[in-house]
Amino acid sequence: MSLHQNLLGEPPATRLPDDPEAREALAASDDPTPVAGRFPSYSAAWAHLAENALAQGQPVTAYAYARTGYHRGLDQLRRAGWKGHGPIPWDHEPNRGFLRALHALGTAAGEIGEAEEAERCSTFLRESSAEAADALNA
Repeated sequence: MSLHQNLLGEPPATRLPDDPEAREALAASDDPTPVAGRFPSYSAAWAHLAENALAQGQPVTAYAYARTGYHRGLDQLRRAGWKGHGPIPWDHEPNRGFLRALHALGTAAGEIGEAEEAERCSTFLRESSAEAADALNA
């Protein structure tokens, strides 16, 4: 046995509940804006808005959208039993909105010169889901 082995183990993975109505509305829309307005707790809509703003060279707007998606996702994670750390699997589709919002928040923070925030988001993403970090940074 290693002297540095974690005997307590890692907390169980957190899997957010699916929101079929919001998911289907986002999939059917070319514009995530009305979806975010209709389903404001749906992180995936905010993540799409943030990613679109980043693609359009609007990092401040992206930061605001991403921060909203991130915080709404944190609320949902806590309701799902998350205690502030532990895996948030990328392969569980309902988790992807939060993970994408977190990634977009880090990217936007870096683009507006918030290096500490960008690093914090990058670390949080990697610690939550290395698979998400790899997929989103590819």
